[in-house]
Amino acid sequence: MKTSVAISVADFRNLNLLGLLRRSIRRNLLAPRRPGEIAPPIALKDVNGAKMDLSGALKGGPVLVAFFKVNCVTSQLTFPFLGRIWEMYGGPNFRVWGISQNHPKDTRQFIKKFGINFPVLIDGKGYPVSNRYGLANSPTLFLIQPDGHIRLTSIGFSQDDLATIAAEGARATGKAAIPLFRPEDAAPLSKPG
Repeated sequence: MKTSVAISVADFRNLNLLGLLRRSIRRNLLAPRRPGEIAPPIALKDVNGAKMDLSGALKGGPVLVAFFKVNCVTSQLTFPFLGRIWEMYGGPNFRVWGISQNHPKDTRQFIKKFGINFPVLIDGKGYPVSNRYGLANSPTLFLIQPDGHIRLTSIGFSQDDLATIAAEGARATGKAAIPLFRPEDAAPLSKPG
């Protein structure tokens, strides 16, 4: 059992002191961007070092951006369903991106453990992209329309929100809508992040 005294290398690596300091001295509380707002730009590298840019991705269709932390239980619950959405509808007309607030090594382990096949980007030191999106919880998802407006903001795990995202994937790709959740999933209706 891990105690508070024993901090693993991974725990220390994922402790973003600059980001925590910025958040602690912030005068205004963070609030996530809302539907209808313009999505802030995203230009980050994925876990393999490839540059990804939101404005270019939106030319093909909607983009689901899912911010997360590898040690967040609600992120661990959510990401397999995001993977399912990607498998059903992912491609140039509907993209799914994860944005990790953790070290690339730990993020790669998360990807492997949960079988994630969609691109996962790494936020920079101090969480600049997360801060522009007003993140205070993990996971936080933003469904961004091709015109750059946020269509849906979802905090934590929500079956309703994930079903809405899957329906948008079906619409954007012209594929038949398939139920996202199966009886054997035994997923809760919601779980806070």
